[in-house]
Amino acid sequence: MTNRRRFLFAGSVLAAAVLATFKQRNVPGVSSASAANADESFEVVHTDDQWRGRLTSAQYNVLRHEGTERPYSSPLNAEHRNGVFSCAGCQLDAFSSRTKFESHTGWPSFWAPLDHAVATREDLSFGVSRTEVHCMRCGGHLGHVFDDGPKPTGLRYCMNGVAMTFKPSAA
Repeated sequence: MTNRRRFLFAGSVLAAAVLATFKQRNVPGVSSASAANADESFEVVHTDDQWRGRLTSAQYNVLRHEGTERPYSSPLNAEHRNGVFSCAGCQLDAFSSRTKFESHTGWPSFWAPLDHAVATREDLSFGVSRTEVHCMRCGGHLGHVFDDGPKPTGLRYCMNGVAMTFKPSAA
């Protein structure tokens, strides 16, 4: 039984890695932030090379190519101070610490974004319909929103920590 579980787990990891590789290379038929944003306009615009120079490789993968960080890998999961979580691409304030909650999913989660901070669109990757969340200012992919969150909204904005920065509030 243990060998079967290891085999299935390894296969799942390999499949996810292959799909992530295809997404990074903009293979036709596999969505990317660049392709999805082709019909949208944003206040902050850079060339692909400029984004690569401005972001770490992990930030670039998530923000510009809709990648996903490993669960429980972000230090922002454990961030409980008062403050604001901002887009790492353009520093637009996106979420308040007042709406952050522990979802036990491995990613920083919020029940609401700040006004005029994020937009959404349908994401059909992985053969499932999800709602992708991106920055209103630069179009950077932040994560996904699900309808299994706490009151008062019932929403769970499941964000990639690498796609955000945190600014603590002054005492």
